[in-house]
Amino acid sequence: MNEVAVTGATGFLGEHVVKALVARGGAKVRTLARTRSPVLGDLGVEEVSGDVTSAEDCARAVAGCDGVFHIAGLVSRDPDDSQRMMRVHVDGTRTLFEACAAAGVKRIVVASSSGTVAVSRLERVHDEAMGYATEVVAGWPYYASKIYQEKIAFELGETLGIEVVVVCPSLLLGPGDRRLSSTKDVLRFLRRQIPIIPPGGINFVDARDAAAATVVAMERGRAGERYLLGGPNWTFKEFFARLERVAKKPGPRLRLPGSIAKAGASLMERAYRAAGKEPPVDRVSVEMAEHYWWIDSSKAERELGFEARDPQLTLADTVKYLRQGVDATL
Repeated sequence: MNEVAVTGATGFLGEHVVKALVARGGAKVRTLARTRSPVLGDLGVEEVSGDVTSAEDCARAVAGCDGVFHIAGLVSRDPDDSQRMMRVHVDGTRTLFEACAAAGVKRIVVASSSGTVAVSRLERVHDEAMGYATEVVAGWPYYASKIYQEKIAFELGETLGIEVVVVCPSLLLGPGDRRLSSTKDVLRFLRRQIPIIPPGGINFVDARDAAAATVVAMERGRAGERYLLGGPNWTFKEFFARLERVAKKPGPRLRLPGSIAKAGASLMERAYRAAGKEPPVDRVSVEMAEHYWWIDSSKAERELGFEARDPQLTLADTVKYLRQGVDATL
């Protein structure tokens, strides 16, 4: 491809995608984001300031492009942000696709989330063949909106004649999360703000590895398919134990029944919000941590050449970044 555009280019995954594209060479890279980024400025890409929900901004960003990486998104666990997330993920996707169709864009890679299909109360490893986890995530607006985003992306792809590939990374960790959109729970661990060990399980992936697979998906991903991108499947007990060794910080030891943990988190959340502060623990996070987010990435390994690095290295780099770039006292 001669020219590609990246929406959400100043976000955690977006910046790593742009870095991977520039390192590869061979295509001119244009970015669309609401804010400027010192990282992108140093890479010498063409930056378009704008919003993915604006038809005019999208048209400027995708003009002359062969392919588009649609990474723009809003990450939040706050139910009050549900309308904003629907606007960005659903309305923004529709607006972008219409602009791409008008500009003659042939192919779009959409970044979604493994949580659209890979979440259960059971200790189950999920793959792409499983249906949407609509009932499970109904109360979590981020994942609900990402399901709608995937559906409308595939539907519009067929209607508008655009090839669509969806990549679904699990929890993104590693360096470079300037907005703490994905690494905030690790930051809470380092600040000793996580009081209990949840009963569920987690999967995470290094943002650099997810970005590399996202770039490859433009060339090798099969149209109409989704690809789960993840690393290890660990219980939260094991995850915290590994973090404890890497960070040399004691992790939580307490275990509580789910009902008590959620009630305590709700009380803490109300108290903090009444004081105008962000709570270290909230009810939705506790509820989500009772589930298993385990995935099988073998399809992406076969078809995209996806490879997850040693998870200990990812944890070490995440901790190092948070200590150097966020809080030197950790």
